[in-house]
Amino acid sequence: MTESELYRTLGALTKNKGAWEDNIPYVSSLLAHESIKIKAKALWLLGEMGLKFPLSVRDSVGAIAAFRDDADALLRERAINALGRIGRGSFSLIEPYWADLFRFASDSEPAVRLSFIWASENIATNTPDPYAPYMPVFAELLRDPDDKVRMEAPEIFRVLGKRRPEFVAPYTEQLRRMSETDENRVVKIHCLGAIRAAAPGNRDTAAVP
Repeated sequence: MTESELYRTLGALTKNKGAWEDNIPYVSSLLAHESIKIKAKALWLLGEMGLKFPLSVRDSVGAIAAFRDDADALLRERAINALGRIGRGSFSLIEPYWADLFRFASDSEPAVRLSFIWASENIATNTPDPYAPYMPVFAELLRDPDDKVRMEAPEIFRVLGKRRPEFVAPYTEQLRRMSETDENRVVKIHCLGAIRAAAPGNRDTAAVP
């Protein structure tokens, strides 16, 4: 099967969610494929499969995590995102790798830093408490030189603000200043969203103890 044919096969599988659980071993085997494009697609799909069937990807988590240190930024990005999706489904599965993810907040590639924020949002949705001492890392990302990273950075404050507003309270003034003065319209909107999420009465306790 050519790379293009295999990629189309994975695309069809992506749409066929009823076949996901049975195909986890097959998709995991593609992490050893020679093509970066195929490995990247497999990492992404395993993340989605892991969100839906976290226990069924247990044996693949180590192989996924190994791509964190790949020289190719796309594979680093996809591995971090996959860990985030799996971690949303079951934090215990990715907990051995969780603290290490924070070094990617300063990765040389903006797309990897962005993926770190996305992964954090996913994990924090159901497991917010471990993030308490790491809030300065996200505050620094609010000043990232890349616009896409800065547009996403306030979103982790929104996610955590719904669940643990006390984590966000020390950064409310910084978020407010950005909502008024930042040159990027999306950054302004997302900062306001974070402030509102952390406001009294907006706490979301449905997903956390």
